[in-house]
Amino acid sequence: MQWLLVFGFGGVGAVLRVAIALALPFRIFPWATLGVNFAGCLAIGALYELFETHPPLVNPWRIALVGGLLGGFTTFSAFGLETWLLLQSGRALAAVFYALGSVALGVVGVAAGIALARGAS
Repeated sequence: MQWLLVFGFGGVGAVLRVAIALALPFRIFPWATLGVNFAGCLAIGALYELFETHPPLVNPWRIALVGGLLGGFTTFSAFGLETWLLLQSGRALAAVFYALGSVALGVVGVAAGIALARGAS
């Protein structure tokens, strides 16, 4: 049952993200992506606190909303929460490494994917 919820909510999140991207196309600056990432981080922060303070709500809604809805909407929210959790646990160096490493590896991954695709054509 929980996997069906993840699947359904993930589809809703993906549709919302694409609808926002189409409404605010990337011309000069990627405002849609910036807004989606902020909204996803705001939502995961609120849900994290709600689920931590109200444990009976955790399953299956935590998985459906966080993994499904927000996972389809933006995985940047998970990145934001994980970085915050590292900071909260007193692991500032790990948080900085994780944040900078994620951004750097993301850009390198995009460049490598483009290079691979160009080499294959």
